[in-house]
Amino acid sequence: MQQLRQQLTDRLPAPFRNRYVLVLLAFVMYMVFFDRHDPITQFRLQQMVKQLEADRSYYLEKIAEEEREMADMQANQERFARERYFMQRANEDVFIIVDESADE
Repeated sequence: MQQLRQQLTDRLPAPFRNRYVLVLLAFVMYMVFFDRHDPITQFRLQQMVKQLEADRSYYLEKIAEEEREMADMQANQERFARERYFMQRANEDVFIIVDESADE
């Protein structure tokens, strides 16, 4: 039995005979494959963070744009109503001109 074990250990490369290297190798394998903070999960989480930050900047830009439009609408309510809803005063005609080149 002792000879068989000695023969098996002689076949192993020198670094794998050291118990500290074996413990380190086992620890690295555990961290890569079994731990909940493995590299694949970290990569996916990082991609999700990047996507959420991009969404956040997009929505902040849209909010600023809508706030500018709302301030313009409150300052010029009559012009807004005439342009958007084609409202008119009594005894007033409204002509709607459609630019066909803008649709293309």
